[in-house]
Amino acid sequence: MAQKVVTTYVDDLTGEESAEIAKHTILVDGAGVELDLTDENYDKLLELLQPYLHAEGARRVRGSVAASKGKPRKAPAAGENTAEIRAWAKANGYEVNDRGRVPASVKEAYEKAGR
Repeated sequence: MAQKVVTTYVDDLTGEESAEIAKHTILVDGAGVELDLTDENYDKLLELLQPYLHAEGARRVRGSVAASKGKPRKAPAAGENTAEIRAWAKANGYEVNDRGRVPASVKEAYEKAGR
């Protein structure tokens, strides 16, 4: 049986589908959120934050509080097919969201099932 898996990236702000979506991590008061945004929407976010990021007393934070460095991640880790894991989980009675992170317990069960 042939199978074709298609991954669609969606902007969290607008719902726009695009191959140019990138994941961005934002930390405020030590709590973070991950947003999948087009370059245009990420630029808009940065523009809104500019006065705060460049305020006279603003200081750059390093270490465990700072976001990870490097380019934003555009896809799940190599070899990990979240769409396939979600389909398997739903077929086997696990509750998983259509978006976001797949719980580690579901990934573990998927791997134990020999997938």
